[in-house]
Amino acid sequence: MSQPPPPPQFGQPATPQWTGPPLASWGQRAAAALIDYIGPGIVIGIIFRISTALGLILDLAFLAFVIWNLVQQGNTGQTIGKKQMGIRLLREQDGQVVGPGLSIGRAFVHIIDSLPCYIGWLFPLWDAKRQTLADKILHTVVVVA
Repeated sequence: MSQPPPPPQFGQPATPQWTGPPLASWGQRAAAALIDYIGPGIVIGIIFRISTALGLILDLAFLAFVIWNLVQQGNTGQTIGKKQMGIRLLREQDGQVVGPGLSIGRAFVHIIDSLPCYIGWLFPLWDAKRQTLADKILHTVVVVA
């Protein structure tokens, strides 16, 4: 049976540094979200203003797309937006894809990123592993594919 790693010494980070592929920038992550969710959401919102019935149909279609996109991210590490930006989501421990369940769960945990004035979404700007709060909680990283 292997021994657990020793506790960090004074002056050393509590979590090990990332040694896998290069980490994705905040800009790459934001652009992927724009492609995946924000852009389509704005278009659907405009159509909803024009036609409530068509807007409701598009809302349901968008929900189905979001679920499909998150399942794809779980299986391949990439949503459509992440693929366009050349980035992928991986488990921090072993660099493998997260699986559909954790991918969908991560979308819900992102609510925490929004609670304190959306500050969690900005964490990748200064965090050593460029993680949001949800990434820290679930031990995931977004890397250059």
